[in-house]
Amino acid sequence: MFERSDETLVKQALKGKKSAWVTLVKRYEKNLYNYTLRMVSNPDDAMDLMQDVFVAVFRNLPSFRGDSPFKGWMFKIAHYRCIEFYRRKKPTQSLDDIPEQEEQADDICPEANMYNGQQANMLHGAMQLLPVNQKLVVELKFFQHCTFDDIAEQLGISVNTAKSRLYSALDKLKGHLEIEYVK
Repeated sequence: MFERSDETLVKQALKGKKSAWVTLVKRYEKNLYNYTLRMVSNPDDAMDLMQDVFVAVFRNLPSFRGDSPFKGWMFKIAHYRCIEFYRRKKPTQSLDDIPEQEEQADDICPEANMYNGQQANMLHGAMQLLPVNQKLVVELKFFQHCTFDDIAEQLGISVNTAKSRLYSALDKLKGHLEIEYVK
């Protein structure tokens, strides 16, 4: 079946077509939820933040000019909402309180699944120790598959700053993970 572009759906949503807005939400809700979950590490906070982002996107839909892709514009709003979240609520969660991520059923043996889950939890915990500006760059680069140009535009920084933050974050992650591995 033919899939409508984001820009077409935005135009239709602006004209009051509810099904167009619902299609946009369904298209991006999983990506947006996963993004907010990785940023705030709490499923309830992530769900609230995702809903807040969709409300903000809906309210600001008339201001979407189409200069950049809708997805990038939406994630820029999500970025600002995450910053607001961190300003309101400093992370106080210990690494022991981080919920284990749900594992997907694979054809891999149970031991490999357990090992992969432990690695994912270690990475998730290490990411929570990063400063928010570095965590955002890691999220955009590796989980949202953005280019450095996209990251720079989305965060309002230079490409070199985006690269610097990523490499600094990777060094910190490496250090945190090496310490965890030794334990």
